[in-house]
Amino acid sequence: MREVHILTPSLRKRLKQPLGLLIRGSFDRTSRELKELIETTDPAKIVTVGDRVSENILKTGIVPNVLIVDNRVMRRPIAPVAGDVDETLLLKNPPGTIADEAWRVIGAALRSDKRVRILVEGEEDLLALVAALLAPDNSIVLYGQPDEGVVVIKVTQEAKRTLSNLVDEMERHN
Repeated sequence: MREVHILTPSLRKRLKQPLGLLIRGSFDRTSRELKELIETTDPAKIVTVGDRVSENILKTGIVPNVLIVDNRVMRRPIAPVAGDVDETLLLKNPPGTIADEAWRVIGAALRSDKRVRILVEGEEDLLALVAALLAPDNSIVLYGQPDEGVVVIKVTQEAKRTLSNLVDEMERHN
């Protein structure tokens, strides 16, 4: 039986706050700080969630292991992110939800040695939670904070506990 996690109104408000380190500023500033962070931490995996973040990371020369995109920015259609990937996986994930299928598809992408693009039909916003929960420790998950910058989730056991609690607060439907 397939289970869907649905965002509640109270959780929606809480998730407007960054789930990790917020790097504020222009593309130049955030990309410089991200490059430095990646060079100093040597992450196990780099995951980008969102078209703008994925596009900007690729422009800096950083190649994510997994890009999760929906060909939309602020709910408006855009041209697909041009990135050198080995494989593209499709995922249906309705807005405001985490579909059961998301766990399987993102898990497969993270276990792969290939560079994988996950093309989401629906919305990818909540998939940063799934990516961080499934990524190996010492990975980083990047997503955009609208009009502010980029958020870096450093994957640790402590971060996973916090994120798991957030997912547990979502409504579940079959």
